Amino acid sequence: MPVTTKKTPKDSDDLAKMTFEEAIGHLEEIIERVEQGKVGIERALTEYERGVKLVGRCKDILNTVEQRIEELGAANASKPGAPE
Repeated sequence: MPVTTKKTPKDSDDLAKMTFEEAIGHLEEIIERVEQGKVGIERALTEYERGVKLVGRCKDILNTVEQRIEELGAANASKPGAPE
């Protein structure tokens, strides 16, 4: 039975549009394929490179979320009567 996979991002435009959940899903697929030995060594390297990019995308999203949470906390703290 042939292995079917979802379309994965191939360029930075696709990656930049990807949500955190999508990036994690693609990472999980890559890990599964590599761990199950469904790919050869050359393909494993390509998958690893794609994984590194996906991890970078996840980090970017998390940094953005963290920054926004800090901004909201600071804005809330500056309001009179706000809990500390």
